Amino acid sequence: MKVSCLQDGLQRALAQVSRAVATKTALPVLSNVLLSTDEGRLRVAATNLEIGITTWVGASIDEEGKLTVDARLLSEFVNTLPNAPVQLSSESPRTILTVQSGRDKAGINGIDAEDFPVIPSIDAEAEGFSVEVDPQVLREMIGQVEFAAATDESRPVLAGVLARFEGQTLTLAAADGFRLAVRHGELTQPVPERLDTIVPARAMRELARIIGDQTDPIRIAITPNRSQLLARVGETEFLSRLIDGTFPDFRQIIPREFATRLELGREAFQNAVRRASYFARDNNDVVRLTVHPGEEEFMPGTVEVSATAAERGNSQSFVDASITGPETQIAFNARYLADVLGVLKQGQVVVGVNGANQAGVVKASTAEDYTHVIMPMVIGAQ
Repeated sequence: MKVSCLQDGLQRALAQVSRAVATKTALPVLSNVLLSTDEGRLRVAATNLEIGITTWVGASIDEEGKLTVDARLLSEFVNTLPNAPVQLSSESPRTILTVQSGRDKAGINGIDAEDFPVIPSIDAEAEGFSVEVDPQVLREMIGQVEFAAATDESRPVLAGVLARFEGQTLTLAAADGFRLAVRHGELTQPVPERLDTIVPARAMRELARIIGDQTDPIRIAITPNRSQLLARVGETEFLSRLIDGTFPDFRQIIPREFATRLELGREAFQNAVRRASYFARDNNDVVRLTVHPGEEEFMPGTVEVSATAAERGNSQSFVDASITGPETQIAFNARYLADVLGVLKQGQVVVGVNGANQAGVVKASTAEDYTHVIMPMVIGAQ
């Protein structure tokens, strides 16, 4: 292999794929990055067998070839080079990559590319399921649901995000047994039949990072055996394994009606929850909401946000709210409330409750495409 490319392009490509490099593995080749010539460009790829990332760099190809080398070592060396042409070369049968820029030079021991796992290309899966979606819509959707997935692997399905393709709608849903986040978004074209897949939450976070400020539509494909998801984002392709299993029917979990409905300012509510959380962290993160409707119809009411820590003290904050329904109270996990308020961008939020022992719902007041359900906590004497 004999290739020449610009340092900044190679540096960006290595940074892009580095998140897919395995850090602890019994297979040394998974700690490597694959460099290969591909139709007049340099292909850079990495995988940890759960996700794979491939990107391409404009290059001058003098001799075709491929090789894998230690990803961290190559990145560190390239990062210190000046922004000038970099020559990459290796001579068969030796597995040593020579990296040279001006008078700076390194020889990095590698592993034969034949030992590197095959990363499917989205074009190779053209016969499978394929859709297009707006990148910024998808990025926002991921950000509004992935944090609600379970962080442990005891129930693998709940450590993933459901991606449901149906009609012209993409639905993402995540749940950990204590909360549920559901977001709907539009596809650019309708799909012929419904398809449900479960993508690891970690992979979804990585896909959102890769999307960045991309503006061109993203193509998403599912392999025919339904084992992998592939996405093309500009000059980068992303692959994730899929979780085998059946996601809970989230539609049965979302309350349809509420005895008491609150509409209040997101920022004021968020700050009140934040203040209460400082005390709640010493009491299992319990934050209590006490709802006081206005004394007369159409008069504004207040929501008292409070927390008590036996040895530290207590806090009360009051937020003005438009309240429909009777006085009530309910307790939530402070972190769960903070998480959902952090991803809602609108100025007003709606909270729906049906008493202290039933799930509550938090959503934006002006949008119906996002719903967050939180299970209540037991309210003790304060």
